[in-house]
Amino acid sequence: MNDADPDADTDPDAGPDQPPPGTSRLHVTVTDGRGRVRRDVGLRRWLEDIAPRAARGEVAVALVGDAKMRSLNRQFRGIDRPTDVLSFPAETNGHLGDIVIATGVARRQARSAGHPLATEFRCLALHGLLHLLGYDHERDNGRMARVERRLRRRGGIA
Repeated sequence: MNDADPDADTDPDAGPDQPPPGTSRLHVTVTDGRGRVRRDVGLRRWLEDIAPRAARGEVAVALVGDAKMRSLNRQFRGIDRPTDVLSFPAETNGHLGDIVIATGVARRQARSAGHPLATEFRCLALHGLLHLLGYDHERDNGRMARVERRLRRRGGIA
Protein backbone atom coordinates (compact mmCIF):
# COMPACT_ATOMS: atom_id res chain seq x y z
CA MET A 1 0.00 0.00 0.00
CA ASN A 2 1.11 3.56 -0.28
CA ASP A 3 3.04 5.26 2.49
CA ALA A 4 0.14 7.40 3.77
CA ASP A 5 -2.18 6.52 6.63
CA PRO A 6 -5.08 4.72 4.91
CA ASP A 7 -7.58 6.37 7.23
CA ALA A 8 -6.22 9.89 6.87
CA ASP A 9 -8.25 12.46 4.96
CA THR A 10 -5.13 14.16 3.64
CA ASP A 11 -3.75 13.90 0.13
CA PRO A 12 -1.43 10.86 0.06
CA ASP A 13 0.37 12.39 -2.89
CA ALA A 14 1.13 15.79 -1.39
CA GLY A 15 4.48 16.67 0.02
CA PRO A 16 8.01 17.65 -0.86
CA ASP A 17 8.99 14.19 -2.07
CA GLN A 18 6.48 14.25 -4.93
CA PRO A 19 8.74 14.37 -8.00
CA PRO A 20 8.18 17.20 -10.48
CA PRO A 21 6.33 16.23 -13.68
CA GLY A 22 8.47 14.14 -16.00
CA THR A 23 10.82 12.89 -13.25
CA SER A 24 8.74 10.09 -11.77
CA ARG A 25 10.44 7.16 -10.11
CA LEU A 26 8.01 4.96 -12.01
CA HIS A 27 9.15 3.49 -15.33
CA VAL A 28 6.41 2.23 -17.65
CA THR A 29 6.66 0.00 -20.71
CA VAL A 30 3.61 -0.37 -22.98
CA THR A 31 3.30 -3.43 -25.21
CA ASP A 32 0.76 -4.78 -27.66
CA GLY A 33 -0.92 -8.17 -27.43
CA ARG A 34 2.16 -9.87 -28.86
CA GLY A 35 4.62 -8.38 -26.39
CA ARG A 36 6.03 -5.81 -28.81
CA VAL A 37 6.85 -2.43 -27.29
CA ARG A 38 4.53 0.27 -28.63
CA ARG A 39 6.15 3.41 -29.96
CA ASP A 40 3.25 5.61 -28.83
CA VAL A 41 4.70 7.10 -25.65
CA GLY A 42 1.65 9.16 -24.63
CA LEU A 43 0.26 6.58 -22.20
CA ARG A 44 3.69 5.83 -20.75
CA ARG A 45 4.57 9.47 -20.15
CA TRP A 46 1.15 10.34 -18.76
CA LEU A 47 1.22 7.51 -16.23
CA GLU A 48 4.79 8.29 -15.18
CA ASP A 49 3.96 11.99 -14.78
CA ILE A 50 0.86 11.59 -12.62
CA ALA A 51 1.96 8.53 -10.61
CA PRO A 52 1.72 8.90 -6.83
CA ARG A 53 5.00 9.00 -4.94
CA ALA A 54 4.56 5.42 -3.73
CA ALA A 55 4.79 4.18 -7.33
CA ARG A 56 8.42 3.18 -7.72
CA GLY A 57 9.98 0.67 -10.06
CA GLU A 58 8.98 -0.90 -13.35
CA VAL A 59 5.42 -1.39 -14.57
CA ALA A 60 4.48 -3.21 -17.76
CA VAL A 61 1.20 -2.27 -19.44
CA ALA A 62 -0.07 -4.74 -22.05
CA LEU A 63 -2.85 -3.79 -24.47
CA VAL A 64 -4.54 -7.07 -25.44
CA GLY A 65 -7.59 -8.24 -27.34
CA ASP A 66 -10.81 -9.21 -25.63
CA ALA A 67 -10.24 -12.96 -26.19
CA LYS A 68 -6.92 -12.83 -24.33
CA MET A 69 -8.48 -10.77 -21.54
CA ARG A 70 -11.38 -13.20 -21.25
CA SER A 71 -8.89 -16.04 -20.86
CA LEU A 72 -6.94 -14.16 -18.16
CA ASN A 73 -10.11 -13.15 -16.32
CA ARG A 74 -11.33 -16.76 -16.34
CA GLN A 75 -7.94 -18.08 -15.18
CA PHE A 76 -7.31 -15.60 -12.38
CA ARG A 77 -10.78 -14.49 -11.25
CA GLY A 78 -13.03 -17.34 -12.36
CA ILE A 79 -15.14 -14.97 -14.48
CA ASP A 80 -15.70 -16.14 -18.06
CA ARG A 81 -15.89 -12.79 -19.86
CA PRO A 82 -13.43 -10.03 -20.67
CA THR A 83 -12.96 -7.23 -18.19
CA ASP A 84 -11.45 -3.82 -18.84
CA VAL A 85 -8.28 -4.03 -16.74
CA LEU A 86 -6.42 -6.55 -14.59
CA SER A 87 -3.41 -5.94 -12.36
CA PHE A 88 -0.80 -8.47 -11.38
CA PRO A 89 1.54 -7.41 -8.56
CA ALA A 90 5.15 -8.49 -9.02
CA GLU A 91 7.01 -10.70 -6.63
CA THR A 92 10.43 -9.26 -7.44
CA ASN A 93 12.17 -6.11 -6.29
CA GLY A 94 12.24 -3.31 -8.81
CA HIS A 95 9.19 -4.55 -10.73
CA LEU A 96 5.94 -3.19 -9.32
CA GLY A 97 3.78 -5.38 -11.53
CA ASP A 98 1.85 -5.80 -14.76
CA ILE A 99 -1.33 -4.11 -15.95
CA VAL A 100 -3.37 -5.71 -18.73
CA ILE A 101 -5.97 -3.65 -20.61
CA ALA A 102 -8.56 -5.11 -23.01
CA THR A 103 -8.61 -2.90 -26.10
CA GLY A 104 -12.11 -3.90 -27.24
CA VAL A 105 -13.65 -3.30 -23.83
CA ALA A 106 -11.75 -0.01 -23.56
CA ARG A 107 -13.00 1.06 -27.00
CA ARG A 108 -16.63 0.38 -26.02
CA GLN A 109 -16.23 2.17 -22.69
CA ALA A 110 -14.62 5.20 -24.38
CA ARG A 111 -17.47 5.40 -26.88
CA SER A 112 -20.04 5.12 -24.08
CA ALA A 113 -18.28 7.80 -22.00
CA GLY A 114 -17.87 10.08 -25.02
CA HIS A 115 -14.12 10.47 -24.75
CA PRO A 116 -11.15 9.35 -26.88
CA LEU A 117 -9.74 5.84 -26.60
CA ALA A 118 -6.42 7.30 -25.40
CA THR A 119 -8.25 8.83 -22.42
CA GLU A 120 -9.83 5.48 -21.58
CA PHE A 121 -6.44 3.76 -21.75
CA ARG A 122 -5.07 6.36 -19.32
CA CYS A 123 -7.96 5.92 -16.89
CA LEU A 124 -7.63 2.13 -16.97
CA ALA A 125 -3.84 2.21 -16.59
CA LEU A 126 -4.18 4.51 -13.57
CA HIS A 127 -6.83 2.23 -12.07
CA GLY A 128 -4.52 -0.75 -12.56
CA LEU A 129 -1.57 1.11 -11.06
CA LEU A 130 -3.54 1.95 -7.93
CA HIS A 131 -4.38 -1.73 -7.52
CA LEU A 132 -0.65 -2.53 -7.79
CA LEU A 133 -0.09 -0.04 -4.97
CA GLY A 134 -2.54 -1.92 -2.75
CA TYR A 135 -5.73 0.08 -3.21
CA ASP A 136 -8.94 -1.96 -3.29
CA HIS A 137 -12.11 -0.13 -4.32
CA GLU A 138 -14.26 -3.02 -3.13
CA ARG A 139 -13.13 -2.60 0.49
CA ASP A 140 -11.84 0.93 1.03
CA ASN A 141 -14.99 3.04 1.42
CA GLY A 142 -14.25 5.16 -1.64
CA ARG A 143 -10.62 5.96 -0.87
CA MET A 144 -9.29 4.54 -4.15
CA ALA A 145 -11.93 6.44 -6.14
CA ARG A 146 -10.94 9.72 -4.44
CA VAL A 147 -7.24 9.19 -5.16
CA GLU A 148 -8.05 8.16 -8.73
CA ARG A 149 -10.11 11.33 -9.32
CA ARG A 150 -7.37 13.52 -7.88
CA LEU A 151 -4.68 11.91 -10.06
CA ARG A 152 -6.86 12.10 -13.18
CA ARG A 153 -7.33 15.82 -12.58
CA ARG A 154 -3.56 16.16 -12.15
CA GLY A 155 -3.23 14.54 -15.57
CA GLY A 156 -5.83 16.76 -17.22
CA ILE A 157 -8.75 14.32 -17.23
CA ALA A 158 -11.94 15.58 -15.59
